Amino acid sequence: MRTLLSGEHRPPACAFRQPVRNAIPVPGRQLFIALLIYFPLSTSAQADISAADCSRAAKYSESKRGVSMLVMQNGRTIFEHYANGGSARERWPIFSGTKSFWGIAALAAARDGLFKLDDPVSDTITEWKSDPRKSQITIRQLLNQTDGIEGASRLQRASIRDRNVMAIRLQDVAEPGAAFIYGPSHLQIFSELLRRKLRGRDVISYFEGRVSNRLGLGRLNYKKDARGNPLPATGFELTAREWRQLGELVLGHGSYHGRQIIPAAILREAFAGSQANPSYGLTFWLNTQASNGREADMERMLDLPWQNAQWSNACICRDAPADMVVALGSGYQRLFVIPSLEAIIVRQGSSAKFSDAHFLRLLLGRSQ
Repeated sequence: MRTLLSGEHRPPACAFRQPVRNAIPVPGRQLFIALLIYFPLSTSAQADISAADCSRAAKYSESKRGVSMLVMQNGRTIFEHYANGGSARERWPIFSGTKSFWGIAALAAARDGLFKLDDPVSDTITEWKSDPRKSQITIRQLLNQTDGIEGASRLQRASIRDRNVMAIRLQDVAEPGAAFIYGPSHLQIFSELLRRKLRGRDVISYFEGRVSNRLGLGRLNYKKDARGNPLPATGFELTAREWRQLGELVLGHGSYHGRQIIPAAILREAFAGSQANPSYGLTFWLNTQASNGREADMERMLDLPWQNAQWSNACICRDAPADMVVALGSGYQRLFVIPSLEAIIVRQGSSAKFSDAHFLRLLLGRSQ
């Protein structure tokens, strides 16, 4: 076990060891409210996160097979803790946390004028034009997983020769915008849309030029199929410090270390939920319903058949600020970003019975 407090020497994270484990558009009023939540009108009541509370949260995380925990506030790393074989230099699978990086790439493409978020997908994937339901799907609905296409976890199989072709041929099982159906299909379809929009330019090269290289991230695992298509739903392995960099981009309103990667107005699109699931934006999870919501284990909710999951009043933690946004990966890999506290929290670990709400209450000093 190793805990680093603010001011302690931290070795450079320059070498990495692979882990031992295998790893409907929103109505205007709702969008306006969501943007107010994300950018609070006042931050004068910002509270400091204490080292003692961090330690309590770290102890809990470690007891649930946590390997790393990092807390940054006001631009400074105030706490780091590694246990159960984890270390500052070890990359760890973030699973579906990968989706949020590709969400940023989608916003970059919108900034570059390749498309508008509410454009019909069938303008590009013209095979869908004659389909009465698929022809109505928008790019925004691909990114917030409300397009009505089956989730298709089988797309993650390494044996699939061309995931993009398979994805665009998947069955639609709900009306566009009517249901939140989680799975890899939506971003795989987006990957094919982006490939066509790039007109011969490589999708991975575009991602690296617009996102990962600008964040200083290299040697990423894209889980490419035989045709070279990436799997945007999962695959990245990062240290806690590397994952934190995505959080810095969010806190910086699209700017990272003084360089504007995404305009703030476009980035805000990622933090507005849909009617089908107010707790999920464009590849980021949201805590906007915290004030009177029902705390839910998002991973367990996702294990339910999509018809049975109730998202209307779900939140991650009632005692965490409503402006908190989360990049979430299975096995309780988490990147929590809380703009009103200028805080970033990374938690990584192996699968275990873990509670986001309890962890956050400990960390924020709100446990009873």
